[in-house]
Amino acid sequence: MTKTPTGRLFRGQSGPDLVLTRTFRAGTEDVWASITEPDRTARWFGPWEGDAGPGRTIKVQMAYEEQTPWCDVRIDACDPPRRLAVSMTDEAGEWAMELLLTEVASSTELRLVQHLQSEAGLGEVGPGWEHYLDMLVAAENGLPRPHFDEYYPAMKAYYDGLTAQPDEA
Repeated sequence: MTKTPTGRLFRGQSGPDLVLTRTFRAGTEDVWASITEPDRTARWFGPWEGDAGPGRTIKVQMAYEEQTPWCDVRIDACDPPRRLAVSMTDEAGEWAMELLLTEVASSTELRLVQHLQSEAGLGEVGPGWEHYLDMLVAAENGLPRPHFDEYYPAMKAYYDGLTAQPDEA
């Protein structure tokens, strides 16, 4: 099955921002638990350990990557159940991102915003986030996890061709 890429690129305050959105038929508290509780993050991203809190660093296992590496994740901001901002360091570099939740009627919109240093590598990064977010959707809905080969290299050209738009209003 061919997946359709959803990411968009905007000019952020300090560089380009990659934004991907998913909508869940669940309340904000439930989606928040899926992105913050280690037993639930393990279902779609990987487990984490440590003493979580703003300004603290935890260890997160990227359970669906080759060799399932552990990496340090600093919690930059945590405003339950609306906003989680983190910085992650791994062999690919530094990643600064936010997960923003908004409840509308009986649904919750999740926006993943990755604050990029440049547009280089979008062809690899974008399909990866599409895959992880769809794994979150599958975990929330009790569906089978999608396979990465449904995303990459099929979405690479789309993400390589993105250019930053003016900031979202």
